[in-house]
Amino acid sequence: MTDDYPLYISWRRITEYLIELCGSYPRNVRFTLCDRITNISLDVLEAIIEAIYAKQKTDILQSANLYMEKLRALMQISVNKKYISVRQYEHITREINEAGKMLGGWKRSCGG
Repeated sequence: MTDDYPLYISWRRITEYLIELCGSYPRNVRFTLCDRITNISLDVLEAIIEAIYAKQKTDILQSANLYMEKLRALMQISVNKKYISVRQYEHITREINEAGKMLGGWKRSCGG
């Protein structure tokens, strides 16, 4: 059933990309910054799944939106520290922003 939701499909793809991207980070930040990036991305994915099945979706979607903001900040740190290229940063930021628009539309349709 989750495959019927474009946001779920999009975010799953983003999560897979971020997991792969973290493999190229320096070893000294893999267990700090990369773990946070991966965990927050997985938190968003879990929140989307919860929202799909929940009757009251607004709070869950708000939480997912907050996680997306945290992820944007971590990606800014990543590009500033040169752990990822500007091109990679632009790509992932575009993807997160597009997912954020989908999430916002879903939230508005729920009355939130």
